Amino acid sequence: MGAVVWSLPLVAGLVGWFTNWLAIQMSFYPVRFIGVPPWLGWQGVIPRKSRKMAYICIDRILARFGNLNEIYRRLEPSRIAGQIISQVAPRLEEYIDEIMYDLQPVLWDNLPMIAKRRIYKWAAAQFPDRIQALVDDFGDDFGDLVDLKVLLSRELETHPDLMNRIFREAGGPEIRFVILSGATIGALLGACLMPFGDMLRQVWALPLCGFVVGFCTNWLALNLIFRPLHPRRVFGLRVQGLFLQRQAEICDVWSRLVAQELFTVEKVAYAMLHGAQGARTRAIIQRNLRPLLDRSMVMKLVAQVTVGVAGYSELKKAMNSKAVDATADVFHDPDFNRDRADVVAVAISEQMKSLTSEEFQDVLRPAFQEEEWQLMLAGGVLGALAGLFQWAFLLYG
Repeated sequence: MGAVVWSLPLVAGLVGWFTNWLAIQMSFYPVRFIGVPPWLGWQGVIPRKSRKMAYICIDRILARFGNLNEIYRRLEPSRIAGQIISQVAPRLEEYIDEIMYDLQPVLWDNLPMIAKRRIYKWAAAQFPDRIQALVDDFGDDFGDLVDLKVLLSRELETHPDLMNRIFREAGGPEIRFVILSGATIGALLGACLMPFGDMLRQVWALPLCGFVVGFCTNWLALNLIFRPLHPRRVFGLRVQGLFLQRQAEICDVWSRLVAQELFTVEKVAYAMLHGAQGARTRAIIQRNLRPLLDRSMVMKLVAQVTVGVAGYSELKKAMNSKAVDATADVFHDPDFNRDRADVVAVAISEQMKSLTSEEFQDVLRPAFQEEEWQLMLAGGVLGALAGLFQWAFLLYG
């Protein structure tokens, strides 16, 4: 029995380490639900709560910005216009040919080249101003045209492990601390149980002690991440929740990953065109590109001769549709997306850093708060099993 008593800190330390390690794994994995929904099975806490966390984060940031128009201004609309022009202008003749060959291939093929060149030249001259007007027009309604929550829902559905990657990179030091602290906390709790060695002969004693160690180590580890909210002096040491101590660093990492993975120009453009306000976005495009036809008598006359008066409106629709299709190619530029992501990351980070400790905690803690009891209970059950094993070893070893 003496050996068992002296082994309590060691066994409790191992139990504390393992239960904390398991709690972390249960927080991240599995990425998708495994089992029989809704109750029999498990999905990692963070993937399951990723949408809720993302929504809270958006609400907090928008509350600081007021709306998305400020982020759009930070993106520098002139740079966006320049990107569109640089990508489309070299292919403008190709796009015009595609539109006309789709509508009236025979007539367009037989149109004199001099007339085609007049059309190409007019379009090339007017295109930069039209694009700049279009980009400026979007800036007035950007906050209404982009539904960030729909955008995030789509991305998180497609990439359910995305929030895992964000949490692992942003909270790497805290995750390692939680796992290692389990061993220390467990060993200390085991040492506290040593004076009660005589009771360990009872069949229930070691399993109960194991449950207490596993439950308490998980509870303490989870609370060390978020508590206390504000810095306090404990035995002369400055103590604060681990995530809260590193708010500035976590905000930088979090914002960078969100900007690079979620809030890219390419994905925002897709959300504008295919989201709830897609029709409104297309109407703005059509309103700004229509003058390419309407303001040139040559363009208008040739277009009507080529496709007919009745088909003139169809030509406008085709031009608008081609502009929408070209968007995917225009913004599918890794360098441009990366460059603008850095700008967005700075803007988001500034606002996240201005959150109070309470507000910052509310962005992150929903991933754990509703599931804490399950994680602690799992730690307790594993601790009890370890205690039962130790008792069996004492009895039969």
